[in-house]
Amino acid sequence: MPHMGNRLSNRSMAFVLAGGRGSRLKELTNNRVKPAVYFGGKNRIVDFALSNALNSGIRKMAIATQYKAHSLIRHIQRGWTFFRAERNEFIDILPASQRYEESTWYRGTADAVAQNIDIIDSYDVDYILILAGDHIYKMDYEIMIRQHVETNADVTIGCLTVDRKEASAFGVMGVDENDRIVSFLEKPADPPAIPGEPNKALASMGIYVFSWKFLRELLLADMEDKSSSHDFGNDLIPSIVKNGKAQAHRFTDSCVRHSEAEAYWRDVGTIDAYWKANIDLTDFTPELDMWDRDWPIWTYSENTPPAKFIHDRPDRRGSAVSSMVSGGCIISGTEIRESLLFTDVRTNSYSSLERAVVLPKAEIGRHCRLKNVVIDRGVQIPAGLVVGEDPEVDARWFRVSEGGVTLITQEMIDKRAAGV
Repeated sequence: MPHMGNRLSNRSMAFVLAGGRGSRLKELTNNRVKPAVYFGGKNRIVDFALSNALNSGIRKMAIATQYKAHSLIRHIQRGWTFFRAERNEFIDILPASQRYEESTWYRGTADAVAQNIDIIDSYDVDYILILAGDHIYKMDYEIMIRQHVETNADVTIGCLTVDRKEASAFGVMGVDENDRIVSFLEKPADPPAIPGEPNKALASMGIYVFSWKFLRELLLADMEDKSSSHDFGNDLIPSIVKNGKAQAHRFTDSCVRHSEAEAYWRDVGTIDAYWKANIDLTDFTPELDMWDRDWPIWTYSENTPPAKFIHDRPDRRGSAVSSMVSGGCIISGTEIRESLLFTDVRTNSYSSLERAVVLPKAEIGRHCRLKNVVIDRGVQIPAGLVVGEDPEVDARWFRVSEGGVTLITQEMIDKRAAGV
């Protein structure tokens, strides 16, 4: 076993699975993959997994892309180009590219890694960290990799502690008193409880640690298995649980937070969850600390001027209360409350925004009232539009979620203008 004084992250790589569309986000992923969706005022969702890896000491990364990857690739090229090959640092983008047989696309999450075995071999690493690229959280992966080595596991799986009654929405780990995984069940009706905690269960975060030598052999065998779906959750993990040693790693052991804060992890895969996670950042003390300089979330930072607020009359005052307003925004005579505005948003006089998430370069016309909305990038909101007061009217033209959040895209605006 290596001496624990050496950081295992120096001998590890992060492999980010960023190919899924994220169809539950509806029209927000019509033109971009879910990991490339904007979050938090200036970030993309994928920045969290990449920043966690970087802050954990990992300097070798790869991102497997597939569905509508241009926005994601451009973001990586603009914001993550500070790796230096002469320091043995890399970030590779790995689109599906017919590397084996005639299959154009990755056939599953395990196949996305298997098709790039030769590239991973060139990294010369001992451990590989498989990450989902579509969750919001802060985590020190070094702690998880260290546990993997100390327990001599074949695979270590990152796990959330959730209420048993909510665990049916996840892949659930059944564990013994030492957190060795004895069963892996996908969305079970009766989730197994944590020993000693009858009302809690361990849910998979989609984060796996392997030794590369072990995983390489596993992938080569899986590629030859015609009955396999070539997926970690469906094929490889259940096989290891049955025939090898699978260990659970509890997120509470490695999440990055202030001492009194709850462990924060969010799947922002629905319009309601996405809207709420963004709006939650406007709280007095948000659960997710985006201001923490000890564990920053890195991203592409555009060169923008400061936000500007103009006009100061009772009916025409540029103001923002309990809100986040990004660089390049011009708030002209608009009242903004509990909202999050991304870069280069422009608003015009006599309008109001309440609990609005407005993506970059959108413009709000005059005399608009917008409440509980998500406005896509570049949308031109016409003068006088009222949304969030009559769900039936809103649903005629826009996407209204189960939780009452209205998603507005430019295509929807155009159809409304044309009356179709």
